[in-house]
Amino acid sequence: MTRAPGVARRARVLIVDDERLNVQLLEVMLEPEGYQLVTAGSGEAALEAVAHHPPDLVLLDIMMPGMTGYQVATRIKEDPATSHIPIVMLSALDDPNSRAHGLSAGAEAFLTKPVNRAALCQQVKVLLNMGES
Repeated sequence: MTRAPGVARRARVLIVDDERLNVQLLEVMLEPEGYQLVTAGSGEAALEAVAHHPPDLVLLDIMMPGMTGYQVATRIKEDPATSHIPIVMLSALDDPNSRAHGLSAGAEAFLTKPVNRAALCQQVKVLLNMGES
């Protein structure tokens, strides 16, 4: 696909959460920022999406049935083709062990639910800008 000169590609953000309302809330928070938003309702669907159309950033819920966010993050970071993709873990778990586990699984950031829109947008912007340098 060829873009016209001067037209920037919109960053692709993959939102992974098994709760549809959480996905919709994140979409409402991020749509005004102009990102291309794609979603996955499970860890398995997230890995498939990453493999077929790698996003520029992943917003990843931790507590999902089947494959947890920790497992998804580890798989993304273990693959040399996707290890560069920044991951923001999102969780209602607000304890130091959950945060440490998320970061050790490969996440660059950890935000607690309910997510603050300003903090989310700032974190996404920072991580996407890091990938451009």
